[in-house]
Amino acid sequence: MRAIQVKEYVKGPSDLAVTSLPTPTPSSSQYLLAIHATATNFFDLLQIRGKYQHQPPLPWISGSEFSGTILSVPSSLSAPKFCVGDRVFGASQGGYATHICCSEERLRPVPLGWDFLSAAGLMVTAPTSYAALVTRAGVKKGDFVLVHAAAGGVGLAAVQVAKAFGATVIATAGSARKLEVAKSYGADYGIDYNAAGWEAEVKKLTPKGKGVDIVFDPVGMVEKSLRCTAWNGRIVVVGFAAGAIEKVAMNRVLLKNVSLVGLHWGMYATEEPESVEEVWQALFKLMEEGKFRGTVYTDREFVGLENVGEALGMLGRRETWGKVVVKVPQEGESKL
Repeated sequence: MRAIQVKEYVKGPSDLAVTSLPTPTPSSSQYLLAIHATATNFFDLLQIRGKYQHQPPLPWISGSEFSGTILSVPSSLSAPKFCVGDRVFGASQGGYATHICCSEERLRPVPLGWDFLSAAGLMVTAPTSYAALVTRAGVKKGDFVLVHAAAGGVGLAAVQVAKAFGATVIATAGSARKLEVAKSYGADYGIDYNAAGWEAEVKKLTPKGKGVDIVFDPVGMVEKSLRCTAWNGRIVVVGFAAGAIEKVAMNRVLLKNVSLVGLHWGMYATEEPESVEEVWQALFKLMEEGKFRGTVYTDREFVGLENVGEALGMLGRRETWGKVVVKVPQEGESKL
């Protein structure tokens, strides 16, 4: 197979190289897959530099999210969920490759009518946004929801989930193009969070200027968001894309009766496995109803593992929107 193997930590994605390796042999509990598309993530940029909280022992294959087809099924399973030839998506260490071995709980069927590119970016963003807004914040019809970094992968997923539940969505982003994208996915309003006084503009958009009912924050903007959060508002901390861990004036949380909650989706498989299935069932229902679609970045196409470095570089420089996905042709398959 071909893969991006990390033998030593690199300075950045431009240092990544594709190499030929033996195709992996699955254990008795694993599927073997041919990867047709692989999605990029911010944590990939940290991991290749040795800066992520989960660092596999060197050498290892980079990447995590992917979609592809089943080549072989686990020999230890009497009734495997998937058959040879089935189209699946999932997440496991080693997504930047033409092949991967993966256990069943890390795989889901590609939704009906979806292509590999769209499915490759589902495993992390879709359930994160759904669990944050529905499981943690209890979004409901009539809520005003502020979605930060709304043109990002989790942001666009959050916009769609909030709209599916009947909420009014105020999207923030850092450019006119990104706000345009957020609105194309259903956001009702767009605010540039680089503009001074954006919090006041958000309040003006809510009934009687009361502020928003829910804040979806994957950036690290709790302190400023408290200025435009309503009484009994809920703020969900999803991540810290800005790079700094905030210090928040907790008196504001008290004075506005605000609920400040976190969402660590990756731990649900360990702490609340039953919730994982509930979230995915609900997401597949939204997809069947046409209320949730793929969020693949389409301003530029990336084909071949050789372009993973450039895709990651653009992601790191905030030059993209949605999920940046790379098409992975199999041996003998055209790159067109």
